[in-house]
Amino acid sequence: MAEPTQSPPQTAAGGPSGRGAQLARTGLRHGWTTGACATAATTAAYTALLRGDFPDPVKITLPKGQRPAFALAAESLGAGRAMAGIVKDAGDDPDVTHGALIRATVRTLPAGSGVVFRAGPGVGTVTRAGLPVPVGEPAINPVPRQMMRDHVAEVAARHGGSGDVEIEISVDHGEEIARSTWNPRLGILGGISILGTTGIVVPYSCSAWIDSIRRGIDVARAAGRTHVAGCTGSTSEKVAVAEHGLPEDALLDMGDFAGAVLKYLRRHPVPRLTIAGGFAKLSKLAAGHLDLHSSRSQVDKNHLAELARRGGADDALAAAVAAANTGLETVQLCAARGVPLGDLVAAAARDTARGVLREAPVSVDVICIDRAGTIVGRA
Repeated sequence: MAEPTQSPPQTAAGGPSGRGAQLARTGLRHGWTTGACATAATTAAYTALLRGDFPDPVKITLPKGQRPAFALAAESLGAGRAMAGIVKDAGDDPDVTHGALIRATVRTLPAGSGVVFRAGPGVGTVTRAGLPVPVGEPAINPVPRQMMRDHVAEVAARHGGSGDVEIEISVDHGEEIARSTWNPRLGILGGISILGTTGIVVPYSCSAWIDSIRRGIDVARAAGRTHVAGCTGSTSEKVAVAEHGLPEDALLDMGDFAGAVLKYLRRHPVPRLTIAGGFAKLSKLAAGHLDLHSSRSQVDKNHLAELARRGGADDALAAAVAAANTGLETVQLCAARGVPLGDLVAAAARDTARGVLREAPVSVDVICIDRAGTIVGRA
C-alpha cells in the first residue's frame, strides 16, 4: 500500500525524527518512513510496559542497519498497556504526513498469542484484494510489521517479556490526511497506511507515488479488470472515464511516471491500457521520455516539427512548429493547415509505450487533450 498525493508529487511514506537525519547527496535531509516511526513508538511503549519507564530518545535498527533515534512526543503508561507517540518530520521531502503524530499502544496478551496488529483511529483497513496484506487487516505493510515484530522480540529478550502483545497503531487526523492519498481508491478505508521498505525516504524520490501505481495495478488485476487507464491528471482521468466508462479501480493516477506504469504492466499485464494526458506531456513520451516531469524532460519542438513533416507539413510550417512558444501552439498551427499533429504525437507515444512493454500482452491506445479537456489527438 502506498499513498501519493496530488501533483506536485508528495510522498506519504516518511520523515525523520529530527535526530540523526541524514543529508542526501543533493544536500537535502533524508526522512524516516511512517513504518520507522511506528516501530520506534512500539519499541518505546513495550519497553515502558516491561520496565516502567520510557526510553527517550528511543533507538531502532532499520533493515539496512542504520540506528536512528526518535524523540517521544506523547507517552502514557497504565495497567497492561503503554502508549508512545512520535511526530513525523518529513525532512526535506514534501510529505502529506509531515507533522502527524503516530502513536503505538502496546497491550500484553496471553502466552502464545504472538504479535497482533490493530488499526487505531487514523490508520486504514484493507477492504479490497490485491494489496500486500489481506482484506480486513490494518493497512500496515509487511516490512513495518516485521520491523515491529523484531523490535518487540529484542525488547522482550532484554527485559524479560514474553513478546506476546497487541500493537495498535493510530495517527492523529489520519482519516483527514488519507483524503489526499490514493487510499480510498485502493480500498483502504479509515486512514493512512503505515509504509516503508528501508525505513528511509529519499527527498523527492517519489517512491510512494510509484509504489501506489503498482498497488493500483495489483488492485485492478485482483478485481478482474481487463482495461486500465494511466492518466497524467484529473482532467485526463475524466476524459478516460467519459470515453471508456472505466470504474474507479481501473484508473491509475500516473502523474509524470509513465515508465512506472509501463514497466509494472510488462511484468503484471492487463489486456488493455489507455494512456491519457495533456498534449505537452505526451509529446515527451512520444520523444522517448518515461519521466514526464518538467524538471526531468522538456517538450522537444524539433521532434514535433519532424512529426509534423511526416504528416505533410511544409518547411514553413515545420519551422513555425520548431519556434512555437508552447506544445499546444504547435497543435493549433498544424490544425490550421490540416496536419494532424495530435494524432501523430499520440501514435509516437503509443510506439514508445509498446517498446517498453516489449512482448507483454497489453494493447495500448493513447488520448491527447488540451488544458480544457478537449481531445486533440488519438492513436
